[in-house]
Amino acid sequence: MIEFNLNKRSGVAPYQQIVQQVRNALRLGFLDIDDQLPTVKEVVAAVAINPNTVLKAYKELEHLGLVAARPGIGTFVIRTLTDDSLAAHGPLRHDLKRWLAKARRAGLDEESIEALFRDVLWSTSAEGVA
Repeated sequence: MIEFNLNKRSGVAPYQQIVQQVRNALRLGFLDIDDQLPTVKEVVAAVAINPNTVLKAYKELEHLGLVAARPGIGTFVIRTLTDDSLAAHGPLRHDLKRWLAKARRAGLDEESIEALFRDVLWSTSAEGVA
């Protein structure tokens, strides 16, 4: 089951962080069809947020056609976002872990690492580099 982690300093609304974490879990194969999301009560207890925030995230995920609520039972995944690229994740994850260790040894904190990653990602996307 997925465990949510909220970053209050990110500037991203908590409900959007939940939506993104579910989307990422679906894309990376950590969640599959028929997997149950934590109940609203479980999420509230784990990350100390308003139940309406969790409900808003789950409604957004329903709107996206990724989950469906089963009254009295819970919220379940009805569609995944994995594709044929999933097989490449293992070696890429290994390379990325090595790069992250190198970045940390160079003195970069989490925000700096994220900023650098996003800058390179966006600049290579704009250049059409694959």
